[in-house]
Amino acid sequence: MEAMQELIGKAATLLEALPYIQRFSGATFVVKYGGSFMDSPDPSVRTSVARDVVFLEAVEINPVVVHGGGKAITRAMEAAGLEARFVEGLRVTDEASVQIVDRVLSREINPEIVAMIDSLGGDARGFAGPDIFRCRRKPARMPDGREVDLGFVGEVVEVNTDPLRQCIASGITPVISPTALGDDGRIYNCNADIAAAQAAIALRAKRLVFMSDVPGLLRDPQDPGSVIPHLSAGEVEDLKRAGVIAKGMIPKVDSGVAAVRAGVDKVSFVDGRMPHAVLLEIFTDEGVGTEVVA
Repeated sequence: MEAMQELIGKAATLLEALPYIQRFSGATFVVKYGGSFMDSPDPSVRTSVARDVVFLEAVEINPVVVHGGGKAITRAMEAAGLEARFVEGLRVTDEASVQIVDRVLSREINPEIVAMIDSLGGDARGFAGPDIFRCRRKPARMPDGREVDLGFVGEVVEVNTDPLRQCIASGITPVISPTALGDDGRIYNCNADIAAAQAAIALRAKRLVFMSDVPGLLRDPQDPGSVIPHLSAGEVEDLKRAGVIAKGMIPKVDSGVAAVRAGVDKVSFVDGRMPHAVLLEIFTDEGVGTEVVA
């Protein structure tokens, strides 16, 4: 009897997902894949996101992945004797650092994610960021108004959508590293959250999902249970002034607000350590994490 109830429960889950599958069929979803779970020693954690991407492909939703890799970059820099420094959530990147960033993101992490999706029955194609993103040099501004030169750090301002649309038309998932080409022909390190938002805007994506290693936007950063489930774009500035949105969350939330104001229906912040967080956010009535709407 218990086994039968379990089977009925599985059917109920499928039926709950059905209207969302019907609604989103043919839509483009951009997934920003980042956080310490990316290099977890637990293979089930590493493959969970890739399985979700394969599921989206199977129900004719078009996923586009923009990945991070901050912790792997920091480890590689430490191995090279370089210190990682951040200003307002953005990595200071000198000439030696940007070479490490480019190698780790585009030639190590990117092929690994593509291989993982392919191994699970999906179809993915990797793109080095400079083939997709153009950027301008991005200074940082301190809270006191001072401008700080971050070095080879860019802000994505243009997206080459043609190869991405060709992949989407062929049922292939593009996987893009967050580096970009500057006007000077040099490679720049870019914030992956901003890059993902610009990709979502350029592709007129239906949804943008940010995955990291926090459960969502927290009202109290020390309390994982204080997730803000729903947020309108107009509330963000007040939360910044209150210190609720600070440091590394600033570029994440700002880019999400830019996306919804540019036409993306909804932006979600979910915990990548939670198994199948992407599917739970998209295909269930309750969802998980924090959603931002215009």
